[in-house]
Amino acid sequence: MNVRLQRVRSALADQNLPALLVSGDENRRYLSGFTGSAGHLLITPDQAVLLTDFRYIEQATEQAPDFHVRKLEGGLAKELPALRRDFGLDRLGFESNSLTYLQWDQLNAVAKECELALVPTNGIVERIRMIKDAQELATIARAVAIADSAVEAVSHWLRPGMTEAQVAWEIERHMREAGAEGMAFDVIVGSGPRGALPHAHPSAKTIAEGEPIVLDLGCIVDGYRSDLTRTICVGEPDPFYLEIYDIVLRAQRAAEMQIRPGMKGGEADKIARDLIAEAGYGKQFGHSLGHGIGLQTHEAPFVRPEGEDVLAPGMVFSVEPGIYLPGQFGVRIEDLVVLEEDGVRVLSQAPKEPAIRRKS
Repeated sequence: MNVRLQRVRSALADQNLPALLVSGDENRRYLSGFTGSAGHLLITPDQAVLLTDFRYIEQATEQAPDFHVRKLEGGLAKELPALRRDFGLDRLGFESNSLTYLQWDQLNAVAKECELALVPTNGIVERIRMIKDAQELATIARAVAIADSAVEAVSHWLRPGMTEAQVAWEIERHMREAGAEGMAFDVIVGSGPRGALPHAHPSAKTIAEGEPIVLDLGCIVDGYRSDLTRTICVGEPDPFYLEIYDIVLRAQRAAEMQIRPGMKGGEADKIARDLIAEAGYGKQFGHSLGHGIGLQTHEAPFVRPEGEDVLAPGMVFSVEPGIYLPGQFGVRIEDLVVLEEDGVRVLSQAPKEPAIRRKS
């Protein structure tokens, strides 16, 4: 029995919806196992259909054994009257955040002609995806281990005089050679004043001895992602940098020690944010404490100020406080954690040292 499909069907029953059209790439893969780049799922109380074009029929048949594969001829809008007839539909839920306005407009025009009501939905599958099963956790752990190994490798080859772009490429090459199928996002390298840009794009700037370097990296393994940030310097660190680093590290450790199931995202965020604010740098921590991760780099739950997501066992999310001082430097430290019954278990194992000693 496909447990994920059963959970979707339960959610449809709760919302009194007879069927759901799933169009989001990650949701489609999560429910069916199909990794192609085009297609839709139609889920009813007793049917599961994967609609795709001729390019993917064989692949979909192999990857989605719980689904009946149906060939799309001329697009979804053209197929809509047949779906209404074949499944006896008068109402059809659709993912409002996965269709463009043009796609919805085309579907709606046909739906009106065949007297089918389109009902917008939001987050049905995403809420189910928040809780990871054992297989998902194992896959994420593999992606985390590759990211950890990349940070370890940095200590062997990072030298003053390298450019940020060179560092980013070496990190990416390491992760790909270690088994990653791709990057979860473009590697971030921000050195010196550019570290105060939370999403600094690697540049031709040369890294200087002793200046802080923010490294943010992650990879993809079997569709699942990792996300890891460490801030380091090569050489003797500046005392002020060490002071800021200590504040960020204490804030992260406090959050990782105190987050519990049942907390809202905003309550978890507040643990680290209050500590940073008490140290005098609240205005320099301008982003959320964390975000969920899985098939997407940023997904629910969101651990942010005023966040309403209730944290529950099985959720995987980042814990990444930071302080950013324009014109000087930035510090961010990020782990991925999985929430368990008695608190978080930290998945990321890369060392949290503010400076590295060059290794041969």
